[in-house]
Amino acid sequence: MHGMRKSDEDISQPRPSKKRRTVGQFGPCPECDATQWDQDDNRGEVHCTVCGYVSEENVIDTRPEWIHKPGYEDQSRVGAPSTMALSDKGLNTTIDRRDLRGERARRHGIRGSGLRDWNRRAVIDERSKTRASGQRSLVKALQMIRDRGKLPSSLVEVAALMYRKAAKKGIVTGRSIAGVSAACTYLAAREAQLPRPIEEIAEAFLVNEKELRRTIRLVSRHLGTHRVNSPAEYLDPFGSKLGLPPIAIGRAMEMWEQLGHAEEWQGKKPAGVAGMLLYLASQESGHTRTQADVCEISGISEVTLRGLLRIHKIVSGLFGKTMK
Repeated sequence: MHGMRKSDEDISQPRPSKKRRTVGQFGPCPECDATQWDQDDNRGEVHCTVCGYVSEENVIDTRPEWIHKPGYEDQSRVGAPSTMALSDKGLNTTIDRRDLRGERARRHGIRGSGLRDWNRRAVIDERSKTRASGQRSLVKALQMIRDRGKLPSSLVEVAALMYRKAAKKGIVTGRSIAGVSAACTYLAAREAQLPRPIEEIAEAFLVNEKELRRTIRLVSRHLGTHRVNSPAEYLDPFGSKLGLPPIAIGRAMEMWEQLGHAEEWQGKKPAGVAGMLLYLASQESGHTRTQADVCEISGISEVTLRGLLRIHKIVSGLFGKTMK
């Protein structure tokens, strides 16, 4: 028993295994022989604090994510938030093809026949999630909205939700996926007071303009989106495309504030009225733009523009305004 007892000196010395126990390593640094390891949770790396040698990367972060919900004690959650812009709302797991290529594949020990096996598993995994025809069409539609709509991320969510509602009401049946997707994109931008010309959306989605107008009316009627655009909403984007200075755009806005309440503008295309106002403002400010340039931006003919100019002259006379 006496041989089993430890001296005071032995007790005071830490055991080598405990001294070398670290976050992700148990041995000394191969560069400087130090055992001072540290783990960077943001970068997912374990490195030596003495020489900076990185011993591990892509370390799994086991800490919970946090959200701020009042009234809940446990505010941790796992996974990314759901999104309407993806067919599965971003809740399904997937095999990332980036892990099967280049340095990532070599890092994970995937090569040769193993790489072929994992590629086959990725294909099977992708096909299993789009087996139903409705799911396949939803994937295609949402892909079009994301790639061709050129909308901010918040409006992509709105347009995707509109498409889901339209599909649920049976509007997509018998109509082109591109047409309904384009209609939802147009309505999402219009409801957010960021209108896009129908001609521009029809060109981006490769659909017929007349058919798109019909689909927009149908989707709007079923979803209850009946907001009417104002010409003022087109002044800034059209003015930027025409290269007009802020003073000219401001003058056009002032014209509309003075005469926009007249009943003569009822039923007129808002984009055309905006083009007419910018044309007059460019003449007054000395930054002249031709009728052809204005018509190309606003999507109207020169005959229509001259008709709107006559209406503006009549309205100006009625309200005692004289415009050059």
